Formats: sequence, C-alpha cells, structure tokens
Amino acid sequence: MVDVLTSEVIRRPRVDVAAYAADPDTAPEWYVNIASAVWRTPKPLAVGSEVEFVARFLGRDLAYTYRVEEYVPGELLVMATAQGPFPMRTTYTWMDDGEGGTVMTLRNAGEPSGFAAVAAPFMASMMRRANVKDLARLKEILERQV
Repeated sequence: MVDVLTSEVIRRPRVDVAAYAADPDTAPEWYVNIASAVWRTPKPLAVGSEVEFVARFLGRDLAYTYRVEEYVPGELLVMATAQGPFPMRTTYTWMDDGEGGTVMTLRNAGEPSGFAAVAAPFMASMMRRANVKDLARLKEILERQV
C-alpha cells in the first residue's frame, strides 16, 4: 500500500487556492511530473468528470485517467484512476488557516500490484518528494499572484 500525505500553508484565500488547484488545466503548471491534462468529459469539473494526465515518473511517460468521485468546491476533491498503471486515489482538501491563508493537503493512496508492489516503498518515497515540490510550486505561483 502506498499512502502519501503532504500539506502546505498558502497565503491566499481558500476559494482562490481551491479554484486553481482543482482545475485540471492548471495541473501541468504546478505538478512537477505532469506534462499534460486532457478532458475526457465536458467541463466544468463535477462528480463523474474524467481527465487524462500524462506524467513522467521513474524516467517513463505514464498515461492515466482520473474520474472525480467527490467534489465540494473550496473544500474537497477526490479523484481515482479509472484507467492507468495501478489504482490510485488522490484527495485534495482545503481549510482556512485562521490568518487569511489556506492549508492545502494532498493525499495519494493506492495499492500497486506486480513489480510496482515490490517497489511500493521506493514509489512512496518518490511520491512524497514530488508532492512536497508540487505544493511548494503551487504556493509559489499563487502567492506571486497577490
């Protein structure tokens, strides 16, 4: 099992952070490993929406499709792979930090099989490092917009 949880305080209102982070079109801007995002269902984002992402991971391009399972704008986004190399669930949460900023959490959890299962501890470590970079990049982009 891979279960990676990271969080970051971003000095922007929750509505701004959530709107930007939940928009699949912005993912290649702030996710270190995501090269592209292509909508497979019509916009806007809603439960049932599907987006195909192409990511660079461990030196390989991986294409996978996420389906939105839960979406409460400004509070929660849960997506799970509908198609991809191994089952993964990604959860975003946004909470006010009490000082006008936002605490964003990013959780990736999944159960790889085959070779990926053997490499799960290594994959979790790589994901954690990437997630920390992703949230730092998101923070940089959004705080620069002030």
